[in-house]
Amino acid sequence: MSVMHAERGAAAGMPASAPAAGRPVIAIAGLSLDFTTRDGPVRALADIDLVVEEGAFVSLIGPSGCGKTTLLRVIADLEQPSVGTIRVNGVSPREARLERQYGYVFQAPALYPWRTIERNVMLPLEVMGVPKAERRARAERYLAMVGLEGFGKRHPWQLSGGMQQRASIARALSFDPKLLLMDEPFGALDEIVRDQLNAQLLSLWARTGKTVVFVTHSIPEAVFLSTRIVVMSPRPGRILDVIDVDLPRDRTLDIRETPEFLAVAHRVREGLRAGRSYDD
Repeated sequence: MSVMHAERGAAAGMPASAPAAGRPVIAIAGLSLDFTTRDGPVRALADIDLVVEEGAFVSLIGPSGCGKTTLLRVIADLEQPSVGTIRVNGVSPREARLERQYGYVFQAPALYPWRTIERNVMLPLEVMGVPKAERRARAERYLAMVGLEGFGKRHPWQLSGGMQQRASIARALSFDPKLLLMDEPFGALDEIVRDQLNAQLLSLWARTGKTVVFVTHSIPEAVFLSTRIVVMSPRPGRILDVIDVDLPRDRTLDIRETPEFLAVAHRVREGLRAGRSYDD
């Protein structure tokens, strides 16, 4: 963690986060990104330094337009930084993408309506040339893992929004990537369904041991899911704080009422509040 992060944590009355142990899966240093518009250049990200360790669940949180999704897209090689360096599993984002080292879950399920759920999950495997029997076996396994046993022959329009998003997670896991990138996958769902999917995702993460980078606007969601929370400022997106979440990994939704949970949520809220006055 940078000195800036430690100073901001101390200023908020909380201890500075200790770095987590583990092999770096994502390493970002001095990264900034500018977009060119008709009105001139716009800086979306500025001076990003971040390390994500193997097996971590890291949430990116910040106000709308702060660059959370842009940072996720840089990791996925969907956007190119203007300056700085980034390595994903020791290689460039482009190499990681070509080697299919990550799965990406979008805000919307992005399922093809004319394909069954099973065939949507199998799509990356078809592109990779995996034999048909193996494709079906993997689709069945990952649909079961996300609680969609028996729904493989249905079409997306026959499933609820939450079930469709679970199918998109199964698709992202189907080729067993080392890294899972998730861009507000539950943001459009109602609170009850969102809570259920948060609990299921936490269980899935515990079973698979994947490294997860998760974008969210929800403080309770970030605290409940994460081993570490990255708080970002309004545009240009900077990292204001990096918070280790020292809660048991086998969490239930009831943990949200505990003093420990509320203390972490308070620190995130204070970081977001301080970020409103961040002066470029």
